[in-house]
Amino acid sequence: MKRTIIELWEQLKIAFQALASNKMRSFLTTLGIVIGIATVIGIHSIIQGLNRSFYTSISALGSDTLYIDKFSWFSRVDWLLARNRKDLTLEREGMAIKKYATLVKAVAPVVNGNRTVKFQSEKLKNVQVTGTTEEYAITSNIVPEFGRMLTQADVQHRRNVCVIGWEVANRLFQKKDPLGRRIKIGDHDFRVIGVLEKRGNFLGHNLDAQVIIPIGVFQKLYGSRRWLTIQAKVVDPTMIEEAKDEITGILRRVRKVPPKAENDFAINQQDMIADLYKRLTAALYAVAFGVGSIALIVGGIGIMNIMLVSVTERTREIGIRKAIGARNRDILRQFLIESLAVSAIGGIIGILVGFAIAKLVASTTFLSASVTPSSVIIGILFIGLVGIFFGIFPAYKAAKLDPIQALRYE
Repeated sequence: MKRTIIELWEQLKIAFQALASNKMRSFLTTLGIVIGIATVIGIHSIIQGLNRSFYTSISALGSDTLYIDKFSWFSRVDWLLARNRKDLTLEREGMAIKKYATLVKAVAPVVNGNRTVKFQSEKLKNVQVTGTTEEYAITSNIVPEFGRMLTQADVQHRRNVCVIGWEVANRLFQKKDPLGRRIKIGDHDFRVIGVLEKRGNFLGHNLDAQVIIPIGVFQKLYGSRRWLTIQAKVVDPTMIEEAKDEITGILRRVRKVPPKAENDFAINQQDMIADLYKRLTAALYAVAFGVGSIALIVGGIGIMNIMLVSVTERTREIGIRKAIGARNRDILRQFLIESLAVSAIGGIIGILVGFAIAKLVASTTFLSASVTPSSVIIGILFIGLVGIFFGIFPAYKAAKLDPIQALRYE
């Protein structure tokens, strides 16, 4: 064991001496490996950051909440046909689901519009105003950081009260306490009863720039002919498919859909976005590894080329080593170590460049890109594969040299 370690150490020293004897050639040889490993590490880190941002955002939807709408989020149905469907209404579909669905624990109709929100001289434009009921807090998984959410009494008595998002509170009131103060949403006064926790963005939409008011007030002030979505939270996430079937049956009945006709509504859920995202990132991974693999193959060919040159240049050295007792496997191992050393130097530089790319992306974009242990392991695997695969032929050629012919080589 000790002898093997000493031999490996000596061969490693010889390998680095050989590389150091021609620095420029070694640098150019490793360049392809640097580009390939940096590409793989950098893109893998960016996709990991994208994954974290996406799944943090999508968790706001809730995996056990269904979104009943006229349109499917990713429908293949002709848009004009879908547009002509009957609108969903609170009184018909909303009340029917609440009354008959046994696998749903909360139902919240939702209408949205954008308005300017003002407090004294402070103004915030294009704030999303959501009209809904008290069960919206359950279906949307939101809780107030201060104050309270809408209550059944607020909704029934159509009170001009509102719950505001974190950014609305921060920008309108700055260091003042917003609870109990009156703001203008459009031209109408509302009393602030709660402030939501900070929620971040979802697919580019700022969830903190939101104001929630009772749906009856919304329809009275901003019009009742609005596109309505019904959110339904399932009693048990494992029963989501059964809940979808139950809601489908209820909606077909109240909307009087003939037995063999297709549904004239859509039931959407978080998984649909997650599935689409997985397909997109799978394609992105394929492109990234394709680009990285091409660079690594080019770098590997460079290693093979330089190793073949090295075998030719050191033919007499190989002959002398064999003449004094070196075995074929010693020569084979020597050149394989040199090949691995070239690959490792390029790979380590590539990993460091990958770190720099991830750092740059994280500091200049919203992506939390960072090099994870899995990225480094992938990089090390590629380093080893390239070093062995492209070094094995030159090493084998060196090991098979006839010592007498090698000693005669000029």
